Amino acid sequence: MSTDTAQDGLLSAGRVGRAHGLDGSFYVTRPRPGVLGVDLTVRLAGRQARVLRCAGTADKPIVAVSGVSGRSAADALRGEDLWVTRDAVPAPGPDEWLAEDLEGCAVTDGETPVGTVKGMMGLPSCEVLEVERAEGGSDLLVPMVSDAIRTIDVAAQRIDIDLAFLGEAG
Repeated sequence: MSTDTAQDGLLSAGRVGRAHGLDGSFYVTRPRPGVLGVDLTVRLAGRQARVLRCAGTADKPIVAVSGVSGRSAADALRGEDLWVTRDAVPAPGPDEWLAEDLEGCAVTDGETPVGTVKGMMGLPSCEVLEVERAEGGSDLLVPMVSDAIRTIDVAAQRIDIDLAFLGEAG
């Protein structure tokens, strides 16, 4: 994953998985819902490409992109992100956020610093924020539920959580 690309304001639409067939098609791992489709422009391995084919399922899409012909070419790209512009990604609904917008947010319990959001993980029951603690130690996992999170202010890069709900307050 290229942090330069992420800093360019692009978002990942998924990653190149294993090749599918002989024509250069490949599975997409970690697909972002509602993004992949024919004629979508992506940045892949530092160059622009166009999605020529999109098949499979929403959870396990199979795509072919311009400039990738043959199984070995697809295999060589395995693990590369398919980057898209922010406007290619459906806007989040009310009380929804893009994981990229939450990364780097300061996490507090009221005025008490807790840490910084490293990322978001999807667990079977809900998504959780992975928070690197300000005082060190193991990361704190904060479920994305209203009992655990009081407020999220993306503009201010601040998330207020309830440590007592998480069993962390003493």
